[in-house]
Amino acid sequence: MQSSRTTLRRTVAVGAAVSVGLALAGCGAGSRTGSETATQVDCDIEQPDEPITVNVLAYNSSAIDPFTNTMVASCSKGDVTLKHEPIDFGGQVQKTTATLSGSSGTYDIIETYGFVIPQFASEEKIEPLDDLFEKYSDDYDLDAINEDMRAAMSYDGSLYALPMQAQMFIMAYRKDVFDELGLEAPTTFEELREAAEKIQEEGDIRYPVALPWLASGDIATAYDAALGSLGVDFTDPDSMEANFDTPEAVRAFEELISLKPFMNPEVTTYDQPAVQQQMYNGSAAIAIMFSGRMNDLVQESNSQYADSFAFAPPPAVDEGGKQYSALSVDGWSIPANAATDRDALFQMIASSVSEEASEASVPAAYPAREGMVSEDSSAYAAAANDAINNAPPAEPYPWTSRISNDTISIVANVILGKTSPEEGTKKMQQIATDILAEYK
Repeated sequence: MQSSRTTLRRTVAVGAAVSVGLALAGCGAGSRTGSETATQVDCDIEQPDEPITVNVLAYNSSAIDPFTNTMVASCSKGDVTLKHEPIDFGGQVQKTTATLSGSSGTYDIIETYGFVIPQFASEEKIEPLDDLFEKYSDDYDLDAINEDMRAAMSYDGSLYALPMQAQMFIMAYRKDVFDELGLEAPTTFEELREAAEKIQEEGDIRYPVALPWLASGDIATAYDAALGSLGVDFTDPDSMEANFDTPEAVRAFEELISLKPFMNPEVTTYDQPAVQQQMYNGSAAIAIMFSGRMNDLVQESNSQYADSFAFAPPPAVDEGGKQYSALSVDGWSIPANAATDRDALFQMIASSVSEEASEASVPAAYPAREGMVSEDSSAYAAAANDAINNAPPAEPYPWTSRISNDTISIVANVILGKTSPEEGTKKMQQIATDILAEYK
């Protein structure tokens, strides 16, 4: 099926230098997260008449923390205090829904991603940023932020989030294990199964494949990645029809299920940190997860196998198809119900994605600014540069996230064997059809 979605094409300049930011001792002002990833940058906000506190909502990961900590450390001064409480991704999703639901909210700045921008923007829950982008473009060199990433954070021609970084699926594997068995990094699901079977037969690693298939979250991304690798979108936006009644929709489930013999039986309880832990302790030899988790693997303080990890683009379901992947652009949005001055909030988020801050985020992150990542930036940079151009493109429509959220329990039940792929896709087709009817 021909996709109508816009593919994010990222041109990466080679040879970008990585600056070392000024690390602050202890915690950043008002923050309970570690500030070792904070970079001191200019944040020239006008001081208010009375003291204000700005609450920032962003989940904790090695790729997000540099931007969050830089904002908190750099913009907390005088009568302005920024606060950020540690939280996981699931908690952020819940708190985002809560803070955007009323006429006033708890948070003034929220970390968002392209998948949810269309829904939030169409419901007028977040502010359009075009006027502020233009006003402060020269001050913060915002034109250097990749245009495709800006497009990924836009809806109906307007920018609704300032891009921070991109994440895409990367495959990490134990090169020592692969070399011992004469294996190459798999490029298809068939090759992945073959490699996993050989590792399993060797006897040292019972469940060699680790994937984040948390039933309440990641499993929906996994299904979308498999379906997208087969060239099918959730919906056809021209006819406004759902695509879960296609043969590929069933096959996407079958392909995912075919990997279960090589994964821990508790896989539907595993989020990305749990997958990292399997790689850290050597209970898995192959993992596929977002690139923001990759730098953690090569830290000697995290694993005795840090020097043994290698990286490659994720495999495609079929040879020649799109990779089994998801491409997510992360950024900062201003809630429509935020009480703090929009100008001040925008300058805070702009400072956190400044050139200096973006350079300092490498290699943990893949910044939205042009020229930040080269193949010698990190052990996984080459894989990331390949994967960012070969992931199934996103579906930038307000109904996409609703369909994903409303079908996630069905996806989980199919993967768990409680529902057949045929019955599951039938139910998903009906749910998606009902949602699409609201937009016709």
